[in-house]
Order: sequence, then structure tokens, then C-alpha cells
Amino acid sequence: MKTTSKLIKACLLIMAVVFMASCSDDDGDNPIIDTSDPDIVDLAVATDDLSNLVAALQRAELVTALQADGPFTVFAPTNAAFEAFLTANNFAALEDVPVDILTQVLLNHVVEGEFLSSNLSTSYVSSLSTAGPGGANLSLYIDTSNSVTINGISDVVTPDVDAENGVVHIVDAVIGLPNIVDHAVANAGLTELVGALTDGGNTTFTDLLSDDTTEFTVFAPVNDAFAVFENPDGNELANILSNHVIVGTAAFSSRLSNSYISTAGVNADGDNLSLYINTDSGVTLNGVSDVAIADIVATNGVIHAVDAVIDVPTVVTFAVADPNFSTLVSALTELTPGTDFAGILSRTEGGNGDGIDPDFTVFAPTNDAFDALTEIPEESVLTQVLLHHVVGGANVRSGDLTDGIMPST
Repeated sequence: MKTTSKLIKACLLIMAVVFMASCSDDDGDNPIIDTSDPDIVDLAVATDDLSNLVAALQRAELVTALQADGPFTVFAPTNAAFEAFLTANNFAALEDVPVDILTQVLLNHVVEGEFLSSNLSTSYVSSLSTAGPGGANLSLYIDTSNSVTINGISDVVTPDVDAENGVVHIVDAVIGLPNIVDHAVANAGLTELVGALTDGGNTTFTDLLSDDTTEFTVFAPVNDAFAVFENPDGNELANILSNHVIVGTAAFSSRLSNSYISTAGVNADGDNLSLYINTDSGVTLNGVSDVAIADIVATNGVIHAVDAVIDVPTVVTFAVADPNFSTLVSALTELTPGTDFAGILSRTEGGNGDGIDPDFTVFAPTNDAFDALTEIPEESVLTQVLLHHVVGGANVRSGDLTDGIMPST
């Protein structure tokens, strides 16, 4: 009897060990529950109010891109936002939007990197849209002065929706592809410029800078720049504004160098004004205006925000701005105190008593030219030498020059 009892106990013990081992093996075969966040696409699919976004991503074949590791920050338009976008652009349905345009619009809602709403500040960031000049990434203007607004048109309504590969901020409007005018209007720091461009209902500048058939570079004075500008020479506002616009090229800061470039501003003869760019320390224009924010990228060009209004230049402006003429400036001022060369060469009106009237053509010796002299002459001689480099009453361009005698200096 005792033997039987011991046998039963031994069998029970063996069964218990086998059962425990079996449970351990089964645990290894059980599927592991995934507790990680869904990726951005999964999140959109699971959100009823983002079904139009999902359909758009599928049509543009961007699903795989937004399932990549990232991280990405996505400003996700609601269904109502997409419907308003279609209506505003005269599309009956999402299928009517050209795929290439739809792709760029969607990419304009995506920023590389993960930015929670608490990490956003009023500034520009680059989207993944390559609809800028030469395939450059478009800029997005983030304004956090009152919640979070993108490009002045789209507000974040649900921030910080976490995804495995980034973060989603749900927004109430589709962020279209901005041109130069769109960017200027969006930035509260450029309201004075926008007001000047549209003064009296004028649409000349907005029509020009909305043109998508050419490219522009705009040096945009910030509000503080307009606040201190007094227009000392009484120049026409439209011409001053035109002097901030370069037509036909999108000049990114990386491409700028010490050089002259023509603006849309004109002189009395209708010739385009020059702008001197100095990149020795940052970017300075005509010696008076520094670039404060570079490379705001639009579909039709680039904006550089500047800290001073660039007035219509005189020949003195360029002599002072260009370091290659520093010795000439010294000769015109310190070495010839008896003659107000700066005042003379800044003249914009004729009928002067000394007969030295604009327009002026100046043959300006560089620093190297002065260095080649064995000595700089005394004041009376130097004054005449300098005057000999000036032709009054004639705006002579290089294309006007021919062999022969020039008008008297």
C-alpha cells in the first residue's frame, strides 16, 4: 500500500514538472503584443477625419515614404480642409488634382525631424516639397504668437499626436504652394512692406511677384526698417520698392558673392539700377542693409528679409559701399576737404552754379589704381584729377562707348 502511494506521488511530481516545462515552451511560441505607437500612415488610417489625407497619400504614392523611419513632423489637413482646398482650386474631386501638384502639396505638409508643439517657435522651416526654384525645398512660416499657424492660413487644431516615426499636428486648412506674395503676406514682420506694395489699391507689385513664369529675388525690409526710413531724397516709393527686386533669377545666399546685380528699379533714363552685394561678413546691400533672414523659398523665387530700406543709389552710394573704392572715397573726402565731392556727386537736379550737373558718369579708380601711383598729389592737383574722372550731364553706359573723344569732364 505504501509502495502504491509512493508511486502515485512520483507520477504526480513528474506530471507537474512536465506541465511546467510545457507551459514554458508555450510562452515562447505566444505572439508578443506590440505596444509601440502606430506609424504616421497607420495613425492617419485610424483617424476618421483624415480619410481624405490617406486617399491623397495613396494617389500620390507617398504611403511608403511616410512609413519610413523618419522622424517626420506632419501637418495633417482634416477632411473639411481638403474639401475646401478642392473647391477653392476648382477641382470636383481629389482625382482631378494633377498628381505632380498633389505630391508637392502633400510634401509641403512634411518637415524632417520631430517637432512637438512646445518645440515650435516663430520661424521658417523647410518642408519636403521641392517645388522651389531649381528643386529647392519650400519654406514654411511657423507663427506661434497665437497658437500655431502655418503660412498664415492653416491653424493647428490638434497638436502632438505621437507616431512611431514622428509626430502629427492636425490642421484646419491645406497648405498650398506659396509664391513670394503668399510668404510676404503670411509674415507679420513684413506688414509694412505689404502695405507699401499695395498702397492705394495698387496691384502692380503683387501681380508681378505672383508671376510663376519667371523667378525673383526679393530683399524684403522688415517693419522696423520702414519705421526709420525717411526717404531723404524724396524718391518715388514705387522705384524704391523696385530697387529691392531682382527679376529673372532666384539668388540664394549660398550663390551670392561680392558683385553688382541689376534690380527692377530704374534711373531717369530708364536704365536698371545696380545693387552692390558684399558678402565679406554676412550679406550687405549697398553698404546700408544687412540680410537678417536668408533664403525664404517660394515657388517663384526667394526672399531675403533685410534690416534697412535700400534707397535709390547715387554714384556716391557705390563708392562708399564697395571696399575696392576705399582709397577713392578717402581722396574725395579727407584728401580734398575744400571740395564737397560727396555733395556734388549726390546731386539729382541740374542747374547748379558750378555747372556740374547730373546725370554723372564716373570712371572710378580702384584701390589698386591708386596704389600704382608713386605718390598721391597735393589737394589742388588731386581735385582736378578727380574731376577729370567725372562726366557731367551724361549717363554713358559701356555699350554707348566708342573710339574717340568723350564729352568734357
